[in-house]
Amino acid sequence: MKKNIVLFILFVLPIVAYLFFASGVNSFISLPTITKNIPEVNTWKTLDNKPVALTNKITILGFIGNDVMKHKGNFFNLYEIIYDKYKDFKDFQVVMVMPDGTQSQVEELLKIDIKKLGTHKGWNFVFASPNEITTFYDKLQLVGKLDNTLATPNVFIIDKKRNLRGRKGEDQKGTPEYKEGYNTIFVSELYNKMMDDMKIIIYEYRAALKKNHNATKEL
Repeated sequence: MKKNIVLFILFVLPIVAYLFFASGVNSFISLPTITKNIPEVNTWKTLDNKPVALTNKITILGFIGNDVMKHKGNFFNLYEIIYDKYKDFKDFQVVMVMPDGTQSQVEELLKIDIKKLGTHKGWNFVFASPNEITTFYDKLQLVGKLDNTLATPNVFIIDKKRNLRGRKGEDQKGTPEYKEGYNTIFVSELYNKMMDDMKIIIYEYRAALKKNHNATKEL
């Protein structure tokens, strides 16, 4: 009997506690899918001409538009609250979709502003034409729209199978809830809602690795 109690404390309670804190303000243990199988971005240009793919990565996807400096504060919020926590995870990345012609603005952002914060490992910028960006964004099937500079303050969680994940259903109070993205202007939204949902995605990933006997040190 005592042995069973000890085993319960050692193995079951930590899992229950993790699920409790991972779900936080979100009532979902598994984060719902908003849009399945979104397109790839691996044919678009990057600053170093190395392809970036969404497949097999947990991705934070963003659209900054033509005026990079206008959204600099949003970068800082996302960097410090979300990116800094997960930057050392092997299969985590940030992908920002940019219009062609903004390369010099991005280089300045990386060399001066983001450099002050630390590394930008796993933080990628991909460049495409306005038509390509609009077509790609439309395929995400979102309620929110890009503005006339091809920007949105929202960022989106994409899982390893290229599914856009968010909140769809009822919250803990039974109120209908729908969230397709997270507004980088508001620190509270990133810290409370996005952080909460990222914990669930990471938990799903860890559970899948454990199931397949492929757990890595990074996770």
